[in-house]
Amino acid sequence: MAADFLAGWCGGVTAVIVGHPFDTVKIRLQTQAFGGPKYKGTFHCFSSIIRQESITGLYKGVLSPFFGQTFLNAIAFGVYGRMVTHLTSRSKTKPKMRHILLSGAVAGVCQAPVCSLFDLVKTRLQIQGKGERAAVARRVYSGPINCLIKIYQEEGLQRGICRGMLSTMLRDAPGLAIYFGVYSGLSGLLLGGGGHFGVLPVLLAAGTSGCIYWFSIFPFDVIKSRIQADGVGGVSRYSGILDCFRKSYADEGLAAFTRGMFPTLLRAFPANAVVLLSVEVILKLTNSRGIHG
Repeated sequence: MAADFLAGWCGGVTAVIVGHPFDTVKIRLQTQAFGGPKYKGTFHCFSSIIRQESITGLYKGVLSPFFGQTFLNAIAFGVYGRMVTHLTSRSKTKPKMRHILLSGAVAGVCQAPVCSLFDLVKTRLQIQGKGERAAVARRVYSGPINCLIKIYQEEGLQRGICRGMLSTMLRDAPGLAIYFGVYSGLSGLLLGGGGHFGVLPVLLAAGTSGCIYWFSIFPFDVIKSRIQADGVGGVSRYSGILDCFRKSYADEGLAAFTRGMFPTLLRAFPANAVVLLSVEVILKLTNSRGIHG
């Protein structure tokens, strides 16, 4: 189990370095106003952030996911590894797909409360000062800790700190089941049996599983982002998940639930490829089983 936590932590570090600029663009597109949007699309958003806020604008809020994502990956892979071991300990055979799907779902439930907290801070930091030049941007929050303190002071515990927790769980439980299931199936197919290991098959299976994961759960992610971006200054537009869904659909139609998908999928392949490659390498170095059993 320690090896799974270590592998997840290392994978989280690489994921944040590679993926955070894409995540910033995704958040900006998901949370911008439908009427008179600042950004016309993914590439316009990228170029606008760099032009107006410099390259550092793409890494706004990076401290939260840097510490958070590494911790979350450690939870996800640690819980997943422990569950797989527990479910297959009696039969002493390789995990079956039902074991993998259940283990992934449990890992998603376990990581959701922590993930929600880090995502809340990351989202608030990513959207502050958007469209303003770095030198004059107004900063509501000076950093992750200050952000948490102000959210608690202005919005309280339940409507502030816990904002988006249920939508995160609804996203992560089925999402990680799909993620580990797809990766296990693809890596098993590409690598074959006998404990073989190959960099290119792992990268291909990992990147593909990341894209399928994000595509399948993206509407939940949009809802989560909008709920967590809501409530700044104590004023909330959405009363909950269903209210957010209804208002988003009424204002924008089904397109509301695809906003920011392109940069997310652009990020998903390389970020998840390096995550799962890092995890597999660490598991091999520690003489542990691979993720696909």
